[in-house]
Amino acid sequence: MHLRILVSFFTFLCCLSFAQTYEVQYLSSSNGKVLTEQSPTLVWANEKENFILNNKIREQKADFPFEITKIEKPSNTIISYAFLKSDEIISTSDKESVAKQTFEFTNETKKILGYTCKKAVTKINSNTIEVWYTNDLKIQGGPSVIGQNLGFVLEIERNKNSLITAQAIKKVKKTDIDAVLKGSINSTDQLGYRDLLWKSRFTTLKVFDHETLNFSDESKSDENIKRFANGTIIMKKIKFPKISEGENIFVELKQQSNGDAYDRTGTVFFVPQDKSQSFFDGLEKGVKTLPVYENGNGKQYYGITATENYNPAVEMMRFFTAFGINKFNHIQLKDKNWQNISPYREDITDLKPSLSEKELWIGTFIGNYDKGGHKVSLEITIHKSDQTIYKNNTVIPLFNTLNIMEMAGQDYSTMFNNDKGLFVEFTLKKDLKNAQLKYTTTGHGGWENGDEFVPKANSIFLDGKITYSFVPWRTDCGSYRLYNPASGNFPDGLSSSDLSRSNWCPGTVTNPNFIQLGDLKAGKHIIQVKIPQGPTEGTSFSSWNVSGVLLGSE
Repeated sequence: MHLRILVSFFTFLCCLSFAQTYEVQYLSSSNGKVLTEQSPTLVWANEKENFILNNKIREQKADFPFEITKIEKPSNTIISYAFLKSDEIISTSDKESVAKQTFEFTNETKKILGYTCKKAVTKINSNTIEVWYTNDLKIQGGPSVIGQNLGFVLEIERNKNSLITAQAIKKVKKTDIDAVLKGSINSTDQLGYRDLLWKSRFTTLKVFDHETLNFSDESKSDENIKRFANGTIIMKKIKFPKISEGENIFVELKQQSNGDAYDRTGTVFFVPQDKSQSFFDGLEKGVKTLPVYENGNGKQYYGITATENYNPAVEMMRFFTAFGINKFNHIQLKDKNWQNISPYREDITDLKPSLSEKELWIGTFIGNYDKGGHKVSLEITIHKSDQTIYKNNTVIPLFNTLNIMEMAGQDYSTMFNNDKGLFVEFTLKKDLKNAQLKYTTTGHGGWENGDEFVPKANSIFLDGKITYSFVPWRTDCGSYRLYNPASGNFPDGLSSSDLSRSNWCPGTVTNPNFIQLGDLKAGKHIIQVKIPQGPTEGTSFSSWNVSGVLLGSE
């Protein structure tokens, strides 16, 4: 009888020991300063499992997406849970990474919350991680997956400047994990988990998905996408959500050759529709229905400058296709492994005032005369961010000389062969503070004396006074040789894609210049662009594609 009671007592003690759960709170600091507005990391740990979350998650007040990590003991299997939305939870497991961790053990010790801790050091992606762990609690755990096989981790320091330290430890009878980790959970592989979690952190507006931009009478509009200029322009109407001050906007286009072997001018743009006439009217009714610009050189240029009743298309990103990427990858050169796709991505946060809560026609143009043409995918992403580089609340379209309707009769921008160049009058209804001209420029003329291959100064005049002058020139084109399988090779050992050009390279984005104009008073103003455009030689001519929008704060 006594033996039975004794056995039962020891069994009770063992179960009590096994069931003992610790709740540990951690705070993070950087360079000796505790991070403000943080939600302390929370760990629930016993011999069976270790949960890592934070107090906001525990209180069910965390913003989506968020994660909870579970480490199963003694196998050290990591189960990651990502809460993407209120009704969407995914998970993945990892049975190997903890076992692969290696440490250099030291003789250093110190007390943390009264517990004797030892120090171990490891390297992760060139970062030095110091782990302080204790064996006094008789269980393994900690605020991250690092050191889960050492003991109980009470402090982790990265590169001597980033620290997470235990602030309080207490024993609890039960945790709140069942109230948090509930509902349907979809399992996926680790790569799929990371991808879904990453994409849930921002808003994605899908515009085009593997659409063809070519030159063909067979290119027709459908209920989703409109096609113009024999298929060289595609358009789709997109509704933008409200975009807050602390959010960044990116446009991203992916392009492949679908038959065209040459480097071509491309642009992603939107059509302002806040005036009685828009660029979209010209697409539907013909380019000559748009306002005409004349500077005395005898030519007429339609739809390129702002007027009282018209705004030109606003350029979101200027890009240039590579020589035949993907379609012509069968052209082999020793030690050249061609890329399969050209990615173009640009920060367009400065255009936020023209996009937020607007429904706009978004378009893409690639100039080509090939029936196969090019394949493109386009999306716009909106990201929460603490970065506040662009503080303008106003975007005023001024000019865009890129002949987007080239295959529908819009002339090349050759107006710079006249001293007047490009001359735009505009009226500000209110004073504009911290005004900038967002200016994108590329020179064209595909022969040795053409402006594509001859450096030329671009001079910007405001109200008759020169305000900025520079030579737009790219010398890094050879860096993108692996994107250009069909680029011709010359006797001198260079290929066409290697050559320096007037602010562009085959397979790249052309960055805009932000030209400071200061504070502008309400009333009439004039922007003038002058470029010493090269002369015509036979049928060869030079041209300059320039676009400009005025940014500032009213």
